[in-house]
Amino acid sequence: MKRDLEWWRMAMVCCCLILAAGFTDAAAAPEKLKVMASTFPVHQITRNLVAGSHTVETALLIPAQLGCPHDYVLTPQDLRQLAGTDVLIINGLGMEEFLESLLEKAGRNLKIIDSSAGITETLPYKNAEHGYGTDETGHSEALDSDKQHAYSHHKSGGVNPHLFASPRMAARLAINIAEALCEIDPGGTTLYTTNARAYADKMNQLAENFAALGKKLVNNRIVTQHGVFDYLARDMGLQIVAAVQPHAGQEPSAAEMLELVETIKRERAGAVFTEPQYPANISRTIARETGIAFATLDPAANGPNHAPLDYYETIMRQNITALGNTLGIR
Repeated sequence: MKRDLEWWRMAMVCCCLILAAGFTDAAAAPEKLKVMASTFPVHQITRNLVAGSHTVETALLIPAQLGCPHDYVLTPQDLRQLAGTDVLIINGLGMEEFLESLLEKAGRNLKIIDSSAGITETLPYKNAEHGYGTDETGHSEALDSDKQHAYSHHKSGGVNPHLFASPRMAARLAINIAEALCEIDPGGTTLYTTNARAYADKMNQLAENFAALGKKLVNNRIVTQHGVFDYLARDMGLQIVAAVQPHAGQEPSAAEMLELVETIKRERAGAVFTEPQYPANISRTIARETGIAFATLDPAANGPNHAPLDYYETIMRQNITALGNTLGIR
């Protein structure tokens, strides 16, 4: 009996020592930099930039499956997540209207990185009624300031915020984010810089592939769901003759549908491209009415939870295939 008591006493002492060691290690572990991205594309870029870091923890604010947060409303859970965040990385250019009042009240403890800061090669945000048209160069025409304000649902003054759907612009976003992270967390400079250069190289190569395809397409005039592909179209020399949705998330009226059909016939568009984030019925109907092809292009505005790091590249390569198959290659 005495030997049993001694054995139990020693076992308890060992357990206490193990637990104490665990608590000591936890206490000694350096606190991680908590970085949150507002949207799925920005989160994917950021994850690539901090890949290999043991001192940075990334998170996504809005649900990964949401897509462009045009009408998003913050939830109590979002606010709790933001309260524990050190750095918030945003798309910028008015995409995060739902965050504006919160950001204005944010204290100095929350550092904001605007991934689009300093990028001047922006385009006006157009819609199905105005803006898309007959520019033979395939480049978007600038709208006057009054029209920009009237046509855009973004407070940014009518600037198209969908830079991420262009690999060439995605490269710029990555460099911007990396430079800002280096200032906030100098200890990670080598990692952020190395990863950013590698990511930008891959994005620029993708952009070259898109541009090469654009020169070989039989028909470079297309219709899109909304203004998400304007930057990619610029990269490729595509001409977007119309958009199905007059505003993101807003279906066209019967009169707008008729106008779309007339525009497509007049401009001899080659295809209607919808996005997986939106119902395809209307786009499919318009394609059938005009006798042109119908297909899906994915801007990678959303994706699965825990998407692989190369998710964006995979989706964009699928888009290259879809464009070639749908519009024809000379």
